[in-house]
Amino acid sequence: MRLDELPLRQSAEILTVDWDVLPPAEARRLREFGFAEGVIIQVRHRSGLFKRGPLACQVGRMLVALRRTHAAAISVSAS
Repeated sequence: MRLDELPLRQSAEILTVDWDVLPPAEARRLREFGFAEGVIIQVRHRSGLFKRGPLACQVGRMLVALRRTHAAAISVSAS
């Protein structure tokens, strides 16, 4: 399952991140925020109509906004 498909408030473990499809600056930002294999993540909020807007994801105690296209590059396993 991809992060952009994860139901709200359901915890999941990051399995893989497809770093090659992300712009270098965005990949660096996500690494700095702790997006890595094995990390527990949760989608807290979805914005926009027709599933096009950004997501607010909780990683540890941090809330991070992600474009939906970037969230699609992250594979997760729901717990």
